[in-house]
Amino acid sequence: LQVKQATNQIVMNCADIDIITASYAPEGDEEVHATGFNYQNEDEKVTLSFPSTLQKGKSCFHAFLLHLKALEQPSSVPGGSDCRCAAPKDSATDARRAFPCWDEPAIKATFDISLVVPKDRVALSNMNVVDRKPYPDDENLVEVKFARTPIMSTYLVAFVVGEYDFVEARSLDGVLVRVYTPVGKAEQGKFALEVAAKTLPFYKDYFNVPYPLPKIDLIAIADFAAGAMENWGLVTYRYAVKILSFPPLCSLILGSNWISFRELCLDLVCDCAVLSPQEWWTHLWLNEGFASWIEYLCVDHCFPEYDIWTQFVSADYTRAQELDALDNSHPIEVSVGHPSEVDEIFDAISYSKGASVIRMLHDYIGDEDFRKGMNLYLTKFQQKNAATEDLWESLEKASGKPIAAVMNTWTKQMGFPLIYVEAEQQEDDKVLKLVQKKFCASGPYTGEDFPMWMVPISICTSDDPTCAKMQILMDKPELTLVLKDVKPDQWVKLNLGTVGFYRTQYSPDMLESLIPAIKDLSLPPVDRLGLQNDLFSLARAGIISTVEVLKVMEAFVNEPNYTVWSDLSCNLGILSTLLSHTDFYEEIQVFVKDVFSPIGERLGWDPKPGEGHLDALLRGLVLGKLGKAGHKATLEEARRRFKDHVEGKHILSADLRSPVYVTVLKHGDSTTLDTMLKLHKQADMQEEKNRIERVLGAISQPELIQ
Repeated sequence: LQVKQATNQIVMNCADIDIITASYAPEGDEEVHATGFNYQNEDEKVTLSFPSTLQKGKSCFHAFLLHLKALEQPSSVPGGSDCRCAAPKDSATDARRAFPCWDEPAIKATFDISLVVPKDRVALSNMNVVDRKPYPDDENLVEVKFARTPIMSTYLVAFVVGEYDFVEARSLDGVLVRVYTPVGKAEQGKFALEVAAKTLPFYKDYFNVPYPLPKIDLIAIADFAAGAMENWGLVTYRYAVKILSFPPLCSLILGSNWISFRELCLDLVCDCAVLSPQEWWTHLWLNEGFASWIEYLCVDHCFPEYDIWTQFVSADYTRAQELDALDNSHPIEVSVGHPSEVDEIFDAISYSKGASVIRMLHDYIGDEDFRKGMNLYLTKFQQKNAATEDLWESLEKASGKPIAAVMNTWTKQMGFPLIYVEAEQQEDDKVLKLVQKKFCASGPYTGEDFPMWMVPISICTSDDPTCAKMQILMDKPELTLVLKDVKPDQWVKLNLGTVGFYRTQYSPDMLESLIPAIKDLSLPPVDRLGLQNDLFSLARAGIISTVEVLKVMEAFVNEPNYTVWSDLSCNLGILSTLLSHTDFYEEIQVFVKDVFSPIGERLGWDPKPGEGHLDALLRGLVLGKLGKAGHKATLEEARRRFKDHVEGKHILSADLRSPVYVTVLKHGDSTTLDTMLKLHKQADMQEEKNRIERVLGAISQPELIQ
């Protein structure tokens, strides 16, 4: 410690820890023992009182602790072993639950960590091991010493002790990458290793910031409280979402490895100003939102065949819009008065809306200027504290655009706009009238205030559906635009690529003109997805008729894209739920079968040569939808294949298990349920257990539900 002013007290962050002894040892002087411990539980602090004044200068602080709440309890995995993981686990303020410290983002330090552990256990921390020797007081223990960390924030400190196997590789830039798994599960870590090795060089090139540590470990921990945590050099994950066998032939690839891309992004530049050393917790959204966006950018770079931006719209963009349209939403940037409030803002607004507005900002600025601005910012604030406004300033300097003015309308107020658009033909030009109002899930906005956003608007036409005919910043409630050389038979669409964070309501004639573009697939998948999602949301809000939406849905009969079908399926599922206790329920099931039958017949039950993993996902989705709706041929085949699977005659592939399970359970009896529970008990893979648990909700018979 560095004492800058003489005092007889030290105040530190401390929560859920019992301090047995504490002492202060000045350089070249006698050790002074604390005589009083005053815990301020509400403020998560402790005041240590000393019998004499602590003089200015350097010193060492020692403490003996008990009851560390940040230490994960032993957990087991199928076929695995127990482990124990320590701070921080699932909160930005959990370091204070592992050791007394100054646990705020603006305060940083270097850390020298040593662990005394059983000699048959693996011990890991942020840095590499520099010494491992027998512990003098117990022959069954060893002392493991790690290299000193670079200067960093407390919430990135971590150490793990347990029984693990690992696989390793080196990234193209020479960083040692290891994936630790429960004993006997090393093979399941190979794809995660491949992802990590590809990811590090991408982030290094994109940010122009080299990874500063000699190694990075990724470790899977059963029942880990958080999904993942970007501890610098030691990224921790919940076992169920991290471990994935290779090759990836099931939808688990999406969730598990998106987490890898996110946490590695945070880990790579976690001591750069944009991603972790925020001035205060108010700017936490930038940490999470930025990482949520750039993980998709990295996936697109490493695995372009994933069509990842269409998946982003389905997984993050629409999810954020659903929540942000509620009356009880909150702005992205929330003022945090006390650290205990931090967990309250770890939600889809921080992650998904944050990512969506960063994506919109990137599109508005352009990739070249965006990277220039990021590099300018990272260079200026590396190992310094920064606020959101500092990033806007750097991006503004690089692009010459009013970044702060635009972004403040998106980060400091809740909600987002609905853009109503109508067109009028004037000779060879189309005149568009745009009106923006706040979109509310509860119905048309009727508030007394008139919130307004500065909205980057991009417009494409049938002449080139993939290129913007016009880009403009809508900075007023109403706007009139003239699109030159757009003939009467050409359609016009707003929000190219579904990048702008707003919903669009077209006039009836404009919507009608887009239907052929859906049928012939000339409208790109991400735009088809965005269009149908807007329509369903407008219908649920009572702004347009459901009948109008279903007419458009019939145009998706030729749809080949998995992500579009997935989002459409989800929206039809919500509609089915809303109609489940009405006279229209059977009619909506007939509609579902009519919509999904053509694609189901084309796909069939078995893979075809040349198919990709998205085709396999689509097959599972479509068959599951048809099975739940009671499609006769699908139900019969599902029952046959389930019987063969249970009897061991023909084991179902991973991608067919969910649709078969959900179909037989939906239309099954107590025997079916008993068989499913037996499969769950026998499963030795966590993803199989999760798969069965997810389909149990398909049971429809009241006596079985009870």
